[in-house]
Amino acid sequence: MFWTRLASGIVLVIIALAALGFGGLPLALVLWLISLVALRELTKALKCATDAKKLNLPEILGMGGVTAYYICLYFSKDCMPLFLCIVGLFLLEMLAYVAAFPRYRCEQITAAVFAFLYAPVLLSFLYLTRESAYGEYMVWMILISSWGCDTFAYVVGMLIGKKKIFPVLSPKKSLEGCIGGVLGAMLLGWLYGHFFVEKVMPGHAVSWLIAVICGVGAVMSMVGDLAASAIKRNNDIKDYGKLIPGHGGIMDRFDSVTVTAPMIYFLTVLLLSLS
Repeated sequence: MFWTRLASGIVLVIIALAALGFGGLPLALVLWLISLVALRELTKALKCATDAKKLNLPEILGMGGVTAYYICLYFSKDCMPLFLCIVGLFLLEMLAYVAAFPRYRCEQITAAVFAFLYAPVLLSFLYLTRESAYGEYMVWMILISSWGCDTFAYVVGMLIGKKKIFPVLSPKKSLEGCIGGVLGAMLLGWLYGHFFVEKVMPGHAVSWLIAVICGVGAVMSMVGDLAASAIKRNNDIKDYGKLIPGHGGIMDRFDSVTVTAPMIYFLTVLLLSLS
């Protein structure tokens, strides 16, 4: 299991690094595919799906919404088409609910809309960050905040973790591990800002700002991780899927990134406005 988890993790990191490095169409396509899988995982977890192997109408509309959203994301530089996709999907789901009543329950429609907002829309902030000013540098702060925090939290928790902070929701998480994860992400953020970002932004001492942003992102990454765990516990499932050997599904691996990405995007915009 360890070697399977390690191998799939390495492949996942390579794909993520390549997509973020290229940006543009390759990144949009990767995020679109990830979002489709994540949507399906969430609709199954939230009991929107009535058949584990067959899509129902709310799911089909959700996947159509994901495709339309990413087409607009790539081709349009304006936010209005993205808002239109979000509102349009909501209205279509409501239309399907009314037209097919009582075939679908309110909970299924709500789950389909929630799944669309939770994974596809939030993950799109990876693309928005990458395509923003200095995005080829700023986008890595998302991984520093999420995966960096995970790594430091795990190591510190294993070494000195004693006080359980969420004993019911996540028994293995400790207060010491959480603090270590945030401080570790801040350290990585400072090092990254000092040795890389400041090289392309001469005259701007942004290392400490980046460290703070990564710290905030790390806190949000833990919120994302815990929220995804709460959904699994509410619905009595161990993993969201089996796509990534040793890791589970897309949502099991990207649960922290979904919440971290929009936070980093907005804080990066703020950072650039202050610099």
